[in-house]
Amino acid sequence: MIAEEMVIACCTDLAGKVRGKAFPASQFDKRRSRGIGWTPTNAQITCFDTIAESPFGSLGDLVLIPDEAAKVRVELGGDVPIEHFALGDIRHTDGRPWEFCTRSILKCALDRLNRASGLTLFGAFEHEFQFRNAASPIGEAYSVNGFRLERRLAETLVAAMRAAGLEPDTFMREFGTGQYEVTIGPSRGIAIADQSTILRELVRFVAHALGKEVTFTPIRDPAGVGNGVHIHLSFLDKDQPGTWDPNGKHELGKTAGQFIAGILKYLNSIVAITAPSVVSYLRLTPHRWSAAFNNLGFRDREAAVRICPVSDLSDIAKAAQFNFEFRAADATASPHLQLAALVHAGVQGIEEDLPTPDATAEDLALLDPSTLAARGLVRLPKSLPEALECFLANRTVTEWFPAGFADTYVKHKKGEMAFLEGKPQQEICNLYEQVY
Repeated sequence: MIAEEMVIACCTDLAGKVRGKAFPASQFDKRRSRGIGWTPTNAQITCFDTIAESPFGSLGDLVLIPDEAAKVRVELGGDVPIEHFALGDIRHTDGRPWEFCTRSILKCALDRLNRASGLTLFGAFEHEFQFRNAASPIGEAYSVNGFRLERRLAETLVAAMRAAGLEPDTFMREFGTGQYEVTIGPSRGIAIADQSTILRELVRFVAHALGKEVTFTPIRDPAGVGNGVHIHLSFLDKDQPGTWDPNGKHELGKTAGQFIAGILKYLNSIVAITAPSVVSYLRLTPHRWSAAFNNLGFRDREAAVRICPVSDLSDIAKAAQFNFEFRAADATASPHLQLAALVHAGVQGIEEDLPTPDATAEDLALLDPSTLAARGLVRLPKSLPEALECFLANRTVTEWFPAGFADTYVKHKKGEMAFLEGKPQQEICNLYEQVY
């Protein structure tokens, strides 16, 4: 059969989905300037393909402009179609950034960071996912044989990542049923979220080519293990590591400490963005190795922000290794929105000159509310409705985003929740497993 290669201009949206429109690859240079048509109410398409209440209705026109720097073209060979897409920015037809473009929102946050500190954000997302509709033998958590069972996928994925310009790092059999983790090397600024998005799509692409289905859902079974997104962050100061200070509290530089303090201060108001599904809150509970409180932990995998270990054996300098990890996140969110919320919260901490937080070293679930409150610690919202209330109630947080964003975002999530109304918990988990 004859075929003409096409490329998809795409973006992450309020549902954390990657949506776009394809056109002949031969037109790419033209589309980089004039874009491809887009509709404002697309922003209110929920993850379940319903349309939430929209302030746009049937009105308006936009253009989605693909970015050459975020273009991916991967050939697996054989009869597998070429994977060709480019992330881009949604703009008004006069060229202005559209207020609800997730990538443009992140660019504004990164500009704010640069103005406040002169620093460049440096980091990477790590992802956990599970295979669907396949038997998973017990006894293989973290095992060599667990890797061996998916060696073909892992090695094909690594090749696809390298072809797409990502730096492969690790791939491992995780603890949960059919669960694996994939990590990539760090990048700068907007590319941190771009590469997270690209990685998710490459995992799906390779799995599909091998006749498999994967899911990044936060949790498949209320009694089971969840899938997290761990966002590793550090700073560059004129291309040099700018996070570590051997004389700083917890060895954090002053600005890094302020940034983390801002994240923790505003975490209960931004978790509706970083963990934005109904089932996210089944995972964000104590003793699930996720996060349940707004705490900084020293190498604690139940802390909302964890100071990560460094190795004296590494050939990489300690200052370059040193980073912190945000753990109250999952893959039902747009990476661009997640990172924008974290950056804004961190910069707020810098602007407020907040002190570096104390690091916890105990099980916070065992402490009573008065003890937690005395230490400035709070339990994170226990449901999406509660998280959305915290988001809307914090004017400082809502004003980080363009006018109308907060109200539209909450309407989007209410539309998502309306689809689930009356459904039992396991069915809700099954639906999220299917769409993510």
